[in-house]
Amino acid sequence: MKQEDEDLDSLVRKRIRALRVAQGWSLEELAARARLSQSSLSRIENGRRRLALDQLVTLARALDTSLDQLVETASDDVVISPMIDSVHGVMRWPIKSDPGMTVMRRRMTEPPPDNPARMRAHPGREWLVVLSGTAILMLGHRRLRLEANQAAEFPTMMPHAIGAEGGPCEILGIFDRDARRGHQRDDDREAPQAAP
Repeated sequence: MKQEDEDLDSLVRKRIRALRVAQGWSLEELAARARLSQSSLSRIENGRRRLALDQLVTLARALDTSLDQLVETASDDVVISPMIDSVHGVMRWPIKSDPGMTVMRRRMTEPPPDNPARMRAHPGREWLVVLSGTAILMLGHRRLRLEANQAAEFPTMMPHAIGAEGGPCEILGIFDRDARRGHQRDDDREAPQAAP
């Protein structure tokens, strides 16, 4: 076995154990959830049993994660450069993306639109934390002022918009799968169309 394969094998075993411990489950509890014997699970965690794909799929489900997340290798993109979204006048730092959630750091300089017709509404749920400056969250007809270190959570079916007040602000936005899809569709509709 190559060194890279051995490192991945060891990493996957450590993840299985760490996820089990984080859930507060004993070997017996996870083994029952994964329909494995307790001794088989112990040998998997300790490296005394070969990792089989069917067992990894079962363990990933039992641990409420995906197989991709269980076996992903450390990526080289630790340092993330900002993306400039000139259409919306924002700078974005994509931090984490997985099948269920997306975390995005954004720097905003413009206030949110006052016109409810320009607000977004789509399925999903969104959370945001203000990292610096002052953000304005428009929810329907409500105008909420959020200072640094304050957070908000809201269903995205409610018309909403976020912007800055009194200068730039940075927020950390967390979107569930539906909310992220809704924002991507909105961004696609607002992007300028190429000339034929």
